[in-house]
Amino acid sequence: MRKLAFAVVAFAAPLAAQEVAPLADEEHVVATPGYAQALPSEPAVQEALDGHPSVIAAQARIESAKAQARALGIGPHEWIVSGGIDRRDIDLEGRYTEYNAEVMRAFRLPGKARLDRRQGAYGVIAAENIAEDTRHRAAILLNSYWWDWLGAAAQATVDQQAVTNYARSASALKRRVELRDAAQLDVDLAEAALAAARTQAELSAGRTELAHTRLAAQFPALPLAQTPPDLPVPVIPEEGLETLRGLVVSNSHEIAIAEAEAQRLSSKADRDRRDRIADPSVGLRVFSEKGGVEQGGGIVFSMPLGGGHRRALADQSAAEASAAQSEVQLTRTMVAETANADVAEARYRFAAWQQARASLKAQMTALAKQRRGHELGEIDLNDLLIGERLVHDAFRNETEARAEAMRAITKLRIDSHTLWLGD
Repeated sequence: MRKLAFAVVAFAAPLAAQEVAPLADEEHVVATPGYAQALPSEPAVQEALDGHPSVIAAQARIESAKAQARALGIGPHEWIVSGGIDRRDIDLEGRYTEYNAEVMRAFRLPGKARLDRRQGAYGVIAAENIAEDTRHRAAILLNSYWWDWLGAAAQATVDQQAVTNYARSASALKRRVELRDAAQLDVDLAEAALAAARTQAELSAGRTELAHTRLAAQFPALPLAQTPPDLPVPVIPEEGLETLRGLVVSNSHEIAIAEAEAQRLSSKADRDRRDRIADPSVGLRVFSEKGGVEQGGGIVFSMPLGGGHRRALADQSAAEASAAQSEVQLTRTMVAETANADVAEARYRFAAWQQARASLKAQMTALAKQRRGHELGEIDLNDLLIGERLVHDAFRNETEARAEAMRAITKLRIDSHTLWLGD
């Protein structure tokens, strides 16, 4: 009977013997080299972010904003040339060729050009910060897909090891049946456990392939090995969570975008208010009549008389500027929420991983006792297989908790601009 028990439980030994990283008892843990090694290299990340379509599009919009700023600085008015040639036929006098020509240009009233340049400058600032924020969002996407891949691969490794162990156990039991040292029911139980393990392994292998495919599709410039790095042990960054919370707010491009847009719309509102008095046009006119008998020239002037339309546009711009000021406060609130949420998630994910590791150790201790009880004939095979399954689940839970903790901690570092992003 002891030989039989030893053969049955042997499948879990390699799984249970996997190294368990020491539990971290303090919140602030010094980073280990494993964390940096688990991330793609800095040059590779920069190249991948530079090549992302959203980042390329955002960079192009900076050039668009600069061109618009130049146009606003120059102003909307251009020289207008007009003229005509006439053929006049006068009874008893004859036929005459006559012509007139006019060149005219509108000029911005004092203060309008300054406001136009101000609009353009803040438009460029907003576009530059939008590009940086787009790069930030691409980095968050890369982070999410990266840990999807590493987490799925780590679970696939655990599941494949379980398949190997169950297969070894089932094979040993079949041999025991041939020797009449085990019952067929024991083989059936082991093969049922093997089938379940194979199903789980297929699912986790598929999730790993899917994560790899999505990561490669979004970031084709990122070099990816066929096998990802090992999933590292989570660590709280050396800067501390509260320091990173403050950096999330102070380095936020979303706030900079909202402030620049508010300034731009404020300048536009001032500009539209001034534009209730339209820009005058001044020009020079020359003419020739009766074949040159009469010639002359002079200065021409025109100016639209502003009315309800210009007043409505000014009111619209003032309302938009007021709304933009409120949106600055809303953006600050949202960024503060992001910072608080990042810290809260990093903290609870780290704590959840610690609990998962503690649970794994407890399950392994309980399994050792179940094995001993089975050897003594006090615990049947079915109960032992349940214990083995619980250990397998504990390994999977610990792996998942580890990946989620790494995802949350790395996101906090990205949002604080201490990883992958410059200020």
